Amino acid sequence: QVQLAESGGGLVQPGESLRLSCAVSGGTFGTLTVAWFRQAPGKEREYVAVMTGSGATMYSIDRAKDRFTIARDNTKRMVYLQMNSLEPEDTAKYYCAGRPGNVATANASGYGIWGQGTQVTVAS
Repeated sequence: QVQLAESGGGLVQPGESLRLSCAVSGGTFGTLTVAWFRQAPGKEREYVAVMTGSGATMYSIDRAKDRFTIARDNTKRMVYLQMNSLEPEDTAKYYCAGRPGNVATANASGYGIWGQGTQVTVAS
């Protein structure tokens, strides 16, 4: 059974960076597609980025382009989200989500495995 656990959130000032981590236990990591989503208070969960087990990536154009980078370390069974130039609008709870196979999707309903989330707050 695959389980996901996020870490790395915190309080930062605008313009600063954070790296979120998603630890994957169980299952076959190499064929697991992992995505990052986020949800701000009062808003719907929104897609940020995804990486398949084979390394293909896809980003949300509006929210992640040029500032966020998704990466994975197959040896450590970790997926990361590097976030640079953070803005107050990036404040949200960030979740990693997994689905078996190497097909990326931005649709949250396509992921059956979710972590508990890690809070990111960007404020001066």
